Amino acid sequence: MATRYGEPLFVISVAARLLEMHPQTLRKYEREGLIAPSRTSGNLRLYSDRDIERLRQVKYLVEQRGLNLAGVQLALELTRRLRELRAAVAEPATAGQNGAESGQALARELDGVLAMLGFIEEPSSAARRER
Repeated sequence: MATRYGEPLFVISVAARLLEMHPQTLRKYEREGLIAPSRTSGNLRLYSDRDIERLRQVKYLVEQRGLNLAGVQLALELTRRLRELRAAVAEPATAGQNGAESGQALARELDGVLAMLGFIEEPSSAARRER
Protein backbone atom coordinates (compact mmCIF):
# COMPACT_ATOMS: atom_id res chain seq x y z
CA MET A 1 0.00 0.00 0.00
CA ALA A 2 1.53 3.33 -1.06
CA THR A 3 1.46 6.19 1.42
CA ARG A 4 2.43 9.82 1.26
CA TYR A 5 5.72 10.83 2.86
CA GLY A 6 4.17 12.87 5.68
CA GLU A 7 1.20 10.62 6.37
CA PRO A 8 0.97 9.40 10.00
CA LEU A 9 1.72 5.70 10.13
CA PHE A 10 3.19 4.61 13.45
CA VAL A 11 1.85 4.55 17.00
CA ILE A 12 4.31 5.56 19.71
CA SER A 13 5.37 2.00 20.60
CA VAL A 14 6.27 1.22 16.97
CA ALA A 15 8.04 4.57 16.50
CA ALA A 16 10.04 3.99 19.70
CA ARG A 17 11.07 0.54 18.52
CA LEU A 18 12.10 1.85 15.08
CA LEU A 19 14.22 4.53 16.72
CA GLU A 20 15.52 2.34 19.55
CA MET A 21 14.23 4.92 22.03
CA HIS A 22 11.94 4.68 25.02
CA PRO A 23 8.38 5.93 24.40
CA GLN A 24 8.83 8.30 27.36
CA THR A 25 11.72 9.95 25.49
CA LEU A 26 9.41 10.57 22.53
CA ARG A 27 6.86 12.14 24.88
CA LYS A 28 9.57 14.35 26.36
CA TYR A 29 10.68 15.51 22.91
CA GLU A 30 7.05 16.35 22.13
CA ARG A 31 6.75 18.38 25.36
CA GLU A 32 9.95 20.23 24.43
CA GLY A 33 8.49 21.09 21.01
CA LEU A 34 11.03 19.08 19.01
CA ILE A 35 8.32 16.96 17.39
CA ALA A 36 4.57 17.29 16.93
CA PRO A 37 2.99 13.95 16.00
CA SER A 38 -0.57 13.97 14.78
CA ARG A 39 -3.30 12.57 17.02
CA THR A 40 -6.19 10.20 16.43
CA SER A 41 -9.68 11.01 17.66
CA GLY A 42 -8.81 8.80 20.65
CA ASN A 43 -5.75 11.01 21.28
CA LEU A 44 -3.16 8.37 20.28
CA ARG A 45 0.06 9.80 18.87
CA LEU A 46 0.74 8.92 15.23
CA TYR A 47 4.20 9.43 13.77
CA SER A 48 4.85 9.91 10.05
CA ASP A 49 7.98 8.98 8.09
CA ARG A 50 8.95 12.66 8.32
CA ASP A 51 8.54 12.57 12.12
CA ILE A 52 10.74 9.46 12.29
CA GLU A 53 13.39 11.17 10.15
CA ARG A 54 13.35 14.22 12.43
CA LEU A 55 13.59 12.05 15.55
CA ARG A 56 16.57 10.22 14.04
CA GLN A 57 18.26 13.59 13.64
CA VAL A 58 17.40 14.52 17.24
CA LYS A 59 18.82 11.20 18.45
CA TYR A 60 22.02 11.74 16.45
CA LEU A 61 22.46 15.29 17.77
CA VAL A 62 21.94 14.20 21.39
CA GLU A 63 23.84 10.92 21.38
CA GLN A 64 26.60 11.48 18.82
CA ARG A 65 27.12 15.24 19.05
CA GLY A 66 26.33 15.73 22.74
CA LEU A 67 23.88 18.59 22.22
CA ASN A 68 21.39 19.49 24.90
CA LEU A 69 17.78 20.06 23.87
CA ALA A 70 18.27 23.81 23.38
CA GLY A 71 21.15 23.01 21.01
CA VAL A 72 18.99 20.46 19.22
CA GLN A 73 16.26 23.07 18.76
CA LEU A 74 18.77 25.44 17.18
CA ALA A 75 20.21 22.70 14.96
CA LEU A 76 16.72 21.73 13.76
CA GLU A 77 15.91 25.34 12.89
CA LEU A 78 19.22 25.67 11.04
CA THR A 79 18.49 22.44 9.18
CA ARG A 80 15.11 23.82 8.08
CA ARG A 81 16.62 27.09 6.87
CA LEU A 82 19.51 25.39 5.09
CA ARG A 83 17.11 23.05 3.28
CA GLU A 84 15.16 26.09 2.11
CA LEU A 85 18.38 27.68 0.90
CA ARG A 86 19.42 24.52 -0.90
CA ALA A 87 16.04 24.43 -2.66
CA ALA A 88 16.34 28.13 -3.59
CA VAL A 89 19.81 27.60 -5.04
CA ALA A 90 18.59 24.61 -7.05
CA GLU A 91 15.73 26.61 -8.59
CA PRO A 92 16.42 28.74 -11.65
CA ALA A 93 16.09 32.49 -11.05
CA THR A 94 12.42 33.47 -11.04
CA ALA A 95 11.07 35.72 -13.76
CA GLY A 96 11.85 39.34 -13.04
CA GLN A 97 14.67 38.51 -10.70
CA ASN A 98 18.14 38.58 -12.19
CA GLY A 99 21.07 36.56 -10.94
CA ALA A 100 22.50 39.44 -8.89
CA GLU A 101 19.22 40.03 -7.05
CA SER A 102 18.84 36.31 -6.45
CA GLY A 103 22.42 36.11 -5.16
CA GLN A 104 21.84 39.06 -2.82
CA ALA A 105 18.67 37.46 -1.46
CA LEU A 106 20.54 34.21 -0.81
CA ALA A 107 23.40 36.13 0.84
CA ARG A 108 20.91 37.86 3.17
CA GLU A 109 19.36 34.53 4.08
CA LEU A 110 22.79 33.02 4.75
CA ASP A 111 23.61 36.04 6.93
CA GLY A 112 20.45 35.27 8.92
CA VAL A 113 21.53 31.65 9.38
CA LEU A 114 25.01 32.75 10.47
CA ALA A 115 23.48 35.24 12.90
CA MET A 116 21.55 32.37 14.50
CA LEU A 117 24.96 30.87 15.29
CA GLY A 118 26.18 34.12 16.82
CA PHE A 119 28.37 35.06 13.87
CA ILE A 120 28.36 38.81 13.41
CA GLU A 121 30.32 39.96 10.38
CA GLU A 122 32.46 43.06 10.75
CA PRO A 123 30.98 46.02 8.83
CA SER A 124 34.12 46.44 6.71
CA SER A 125 33.79 42.84 5.45
CA ALA A 126 30.12 43.33 4.58
CA ALA A 127 30.90 46.54 2.71
CA ARG A 128 33.60 44.79 0.64
CA ARG A 129 31.17 42.01 -0.26
CA GLU A 130 28.56 44.49 -1.53
CA ARG A 131 31.00 46.11 -3.97
